[in-house]
Amino acid sequence: MDLFTPLELPGGTTLPNRLAKAAMEESFAAQPGQLPDERMERLYARWARGGAGLVITGNVMVDRRALTSPGTVVLDEHSPLEPFRRWAAAAASGDARVWMQINHPGRQVGSDMPGTAWAPSAVPISLGKHTRRFAHPTAMTEADIEATIARFALTAGRAEEAGFHGVQVHAAHGYLLSQFLSPLVNRRTDRWGGSLDNRVRMLTDTVAAVRARVSAGFAIGVKLNAADFQRGGFDSEEAAQVITALDGLGVDLVELSGGTVESPASMGHTTDQRTLEREAYFLSLAEHLLETATVPLMLTGGITRRATAEKALARGVAVVGMASALALRPDLPERWRAGEDVRVDVPRLGWRDRSLAAAGTLALVRFQLDRLAQGREPRSRVSPRWIFTADSLRHRRRVRAYGAWLAHEPTSGTPGTAP
Repeated sequence: MDLFTPLELPGGTTLPNRLAKAAMEESFAAQPGQLPDERMERLYARWARGGAGLVITGNVMVDRRALTSPGTVVLDEHSPLEPFRRWAAAAASGDARVWMQINHPGRQVGSDMPGTAWAPSAVPISLGKHTRRFAHPTAMTEADIEATIARFALTAGRAEEAGFHGVQVHAAHGYLLSQFLSPLVNRRTDRWGGSLDNRVRMLTDTVAAVRARVSAGFAIGVKLNAADFQRGGFDSEEAAQVITALDGLGVDLVELSGGTVESPASMGHTTDQRTLEREAYFLSLAEHLLETATVPLMLTGGITRRATAEKALARGVAVVGMASALALRPDLPERWRAGEDVRVDVPRLGWRDRSLAAAGTLALVRFQLDRLAQGREPRSRVSPRWIFTADSLRHRRRVRAYGAWLAHEPTSGTPGTAP
């Protein structure tokens, strides 16, 4: 099977090839409104020309009170749709299908952020000396859970109205839906916790609500951890059962990734001492999941070479996702299509403090995305410490701007009908 063979997904969507631009958090939201602007349009127009068959946006928040960062885009019942229409049009200006990743951070919210920090149970993030960087979460009530499911569905419906071809429900990397799956974070004793059948309910009810809200031809993907890489946490055996639970809910593609903020496996680090592949970090786990999966699987994590992408495809993966590589070489798929054996050297920070190294790596990626959004070329030789410091200062300014906006905007508890 060739990387550039089209793929028809279960719901009828056809991807023009097997390469995907996976989600990266851009942190470009414009104020007022936490909206996409011309920078996002330029960035996604660049990827539209890059040759990937599927383009997945950085995460878009379903609740304006809960953001992964102060620069994150929000799409809720109060958001004007025109900026999203322009964003979708720019991203779809090539041949790719364009999906919006929709997300709720749950407890992975900074302690400096206004708004809410929710979790299945009031279990705080544990990061040693960095623990104080995160808010102490509040356990969600039944009403909170039901309202959040409704928010996911509303955001998906509005994404379709704006011109996106699908959504990806984010249930990985330690965000809210992933927290419900985790026995370490989800300590509930009601119908939302305990057994895996209960812990998966938040995800399956969310997917069902999204499918009921959108048209039959609108694609739905799910991003799922192959494992959390934490002792006693969500692991590959449970991931296999979750994929089976998604069968029959109208899911077109499950993307496999791994890790949480406490164990950033998606950046090559784990806390349970398991060794990851040098590229295609989660391929060995994916092979296990492929044995029982009834939905096409997409693999993301450290893929930078064509040979690695072809290896994943040969093992049975349907779609190969790339993230940081496309921040440095946005036309990498097109180069491969032209027969060029191009690879990308993605920097990995060797800082002793792994939490800071993970944050520094994200800052480096955002720096490259910002250059692309300005119409400039990525810059390979930069000072990581300078970039990290500048990113931290920018973060503080954005927190103030977000707080000022949130204080004067409606924040209804349950989403109503979109205007």
